[in-house]
Amino acid sequence: MASVKVLCLLVSLMACSVVLASAASNFYQDMDITWGDGRGKILDNGHLLTLSLDKPSGSGFQSKNEYLFGKIDMQIKLVPGNSAGTVTAYYLSSQGRTHDEIDFEFLGNLSGDPYTLHTNVFSQGKGNREQQFHLWFDPTADFHTYSILWNPQRIIFSVDDTPIREFKNSESIGVPFPKNQPMRIYSSLWNADDWATRGGLVKTDWSHAPFTASYRNFNADACVASSSSASSCGSQSSSSGNNAWFSQELDSTNQERMKWAQKNYMIYNYCTDTKRFPQGMPRECASASLS
Repeated sequence: MASVKVLCLLVSLMACSVVLASAASNFYQDMDITWGDGRGKILDNGHLLTLSLDKPSGSGFQSKNEYLFGKIDMQIKLVPGNSAGTVTAYYLSSQGRTHDEIDFEFLGNLSGDPYTLHTNVFSQGKGNREQQFHLWFDPTADFHTYSILWNPQRIIFSVDDTPIREFKNSESIGVPFPKNQPMRIYSSLWNADDWATRGGLVKTDWSHAPFTASYRNFNADACVASSSSASSCGSQSSSSGNNAWFSQELDSTNQERMKWAQKNYMIYNYCTDTKRFPQGMPRECASASLS
């Protein structure tokens, strides 16, 4: 916990507190529906959140808190059936031209085709670090857990506790890494049929609207940025005192699990797209340990 306290003291004009949200977290307390004119709903006494999309509009929500490092989990059940043209985005982001961002985006599909899971990392306003995957299950049939672990050394994307991607801190070779800007959690369901499904070849079929994605069991074990100088990192501790996320890395078992996911389910990796970078590959791609 001491390392987290030091981290939070270094955040200019920010105070931090370690907050552990349990599986019984409540969307009324954790999230704000930010747009959609009633298409976003909090149900089941705050334990379920749904976003809907029809032809006039999609919908979205954001977290009440901003986070600076942490382990963020959300269970999501994606739009079923013919979801071509739709995008369900779930991500962390700061604001401004030089924003940081850590993305999960779920690109809709024709019935019977696999969803595409699109991931990206922005630092200092620069992204172009896409990796895409298919999933080893039907993400519309039930809820599955999508996780972002973000600490000063790495970002790990996981699906049902299986790591699928690791983006390491490569500042030593001149690659910016998200570490100074607190980020909120955002999610939105929107129409992107100009690009989302087969490069925009398949358009949204509005006869299937409204399209609905569902969320439950949000969990944030994280450093929460606050404007209140009364709080500091560690002033609120969990019953378990668990802050392993702050220095967590992939052990050999999870490295093998990630290799399995990438070998069998990765469909695009920017670090192998030589045609896209004729002037030379991004610096971090030179690292054999980048996944």
